[in-house]
Amino acid sequence: MRKIVLQMMMTLNGRVDSPDEWVSGVPDDLYAEINRAYGDFDTILVGHTTYKEMFAYWPDALKDESKVTQEIAQKMHSYKKYVYSRTENGKKLAWNNSEYAPAQSDDDIKKFIAELKSNPGKDIHLSGGASLAQTFVRLGLVDEYHLYVYPVVSNGKVLFEKVNDKNPLKLISSTSFSNGVVALYYEQLKNRISISRDSF
Repeated sequence: MRKIVLQMMMTLNGRVDSPDEWVSGVPDDLYAEINRAYGDFDTILVGHTTYKEMFAYWPDALKDESKVTQEIAQKMHSYKKYVYSRTENGKKLAWNNSEYAPAQSDDDIKKFIAELKSNPGKDIHLSGGASLAQTFVRLGLVDEYHLYVYPVVSNGKVLFEKVNDKNPLKLISSTSFSNGVVALYYEQLKNRISISRDSF
């Protein structure tokens, strides 16, 4: 069965929102690893605000001078893109292969993800933003965590602040990069039961 893989950059203290305030850059070795990891996916789940930011950048990046940037841009272009919004749902999306996912309730989200995982294909990239990632974590829908931890602490929205019970993980692998970022790859050992209901 396909896996939901949450892949995000974060600070040492777990902040995942407004990365422009704390990301110090993406060196070549980290960019190459992200490009490699993106090859494991054929579908991306993304919040509406993050979708707009991605759409503003990646289509033009197909013509970038960097080969790695072009490769990532082509993957982004080809991915099936499901966009989460509780206010914009139903409108037409301009980017290739994009559509809205059901998001009116937690049950809608869980049902759609169960169906999506049962279909053939590669793993599914949960991209964010922060609120969507928190929702999936809260609902126990994440199968693997691929976290790129930047050597900085910063005040903001913390990825795991909505987790209310024990959530055991198994380390798959880890590596570090030239700018001090550490990549941590974890497998979810069991699903947990959500006891709160918050919207993203």
